[in-house]
Amino acid sequence: MNTDPIADMLNRIRTAKAVSKPAIDVPFSKMKYEIASRLEKEGFVEKVLRKKKQNGRFLRILLKYEDGESAITEIRRISSPGQRIYTPKKDLSRTKGGAGVTIISTSKGVMTDKEAREKGVGGEVLCEVW
Repeated sequence: MNTDPIADMLNRIRTAKAVSKPAIDVPFSKMKYEIASRLEKEGFVEKVLRKKKQNGRFLRILLKYEDGESAITEIRRISSPGQRIYTPKKDLSRTKGGAGVTIISTSKGVMTDKEAREKGVGGEVLCEVW
């Protein structure tokens, strides 16, 4: 049994990127769908699709490549089940000087650091992507 499904999804993306795989499948959850949707909105992945198989629902994440290079340079899990990392709105900083995004789970839903600053909310820091 997987104790950290978000870290599992990020590891699958990282591994697929390393071997230039065009797409990955991960078991479906609302949280993983929201994170993947933010990655799509920010231009790090091509498309996120919800699919259904005989053994359950899953997400198909189509990775984005530009001139043979992945749009994702690095993807890192910040908060984990054993150590939750929370950040108040005043401490939200830009990831890699604005070149990357931090995905945050707030009381108003999953959003990027930029959206959280605009809405004036803080929350649990899930991951960083650049």
